[in-house]
This record gives sequence, C-alpha cells and structure tokens, in this order.
Amino acid sequence: MSKICPLHLFKDNGGPPSALRMSKEPSSNLESAMQMLIKTFHKYSGKEGDKYTLSRGELKELLLEELGTYLGGSKDNEAVEKVMNDLDANNDGEVDFTEFIILMGALTVACNDFFLDCKTDEKPKDGGSA
Repeated sequence: MSKICPLHLFKDNGGPPSALRMSKEPSSNLESAMQMLIKTFHKYSGKEGDKYTLSRGELKELLLEELGTYLGGSKDNEAVEKVMNDLDANNDGEVDFTEFIILMGALTVACNDFFLDCKTDEKPKDGGSA
C-alpha cells in the first residue's frame, strides 16, 4: 500500500491551490491553528541569524514563552539542549520549520494521550441517589 502524500498538490502547480492559500481570515479552527504555528515560528526565527531557522537561543525563548505551561515552566538549559539535540535532525545547530513541526506534532500527541488517560480515569457517574 502506498503512502498518501498531498505534497504533489503543491509541487505540480507551483504552489498551493488557491483554495489552500492562506487568507487573512481562516475559515476553520484547524486553519487558524496552522496559521498560528507558522506565525509563532517566524516570530522567534531570525533574531540571531537565518530568518528561516531557530537558533538555540531562539528555540529556548520560544519554548519558555509559548510552551512554558506544557513543559512545566522549566528554565533548565539541559532540557532545552535535549530538545534541541532531539529536533536538530541534520545537526546544523538550528531548528528549521520542518523540525519545529515535528516537535509540535510530538507534543500534540503527548497532550492527546494525557487527556485520554485523564478521561479514562474519571469515575462513571451513577444515576442513583445517595
């Protein structure tokens, strides 16, 4: 079975089809989330060099400012270094957008798993009175 990959939609036509191009007003929550990921990455990228990548310092700032609650508010440099080393697949000392999206996907999966576990831990309500 072959993998389904929508990238051919972009490559064959010189860019995203007009229906997929970002508008000023996203029409769904998912489109809003995608735009926010892009905007957030570029809010921090390029402050210390390449505008299309995050340096260690830029990644640390992004993690602390945007994901501090989910990451336990850790200001631990070792934790940031571990995230950086795990993300930096090509070992260039920077995190590009693709590597950033891998982080966001992994965090989203972890959050989903956490909330599913919380949901199964809830005790069912019985209809009887005490």
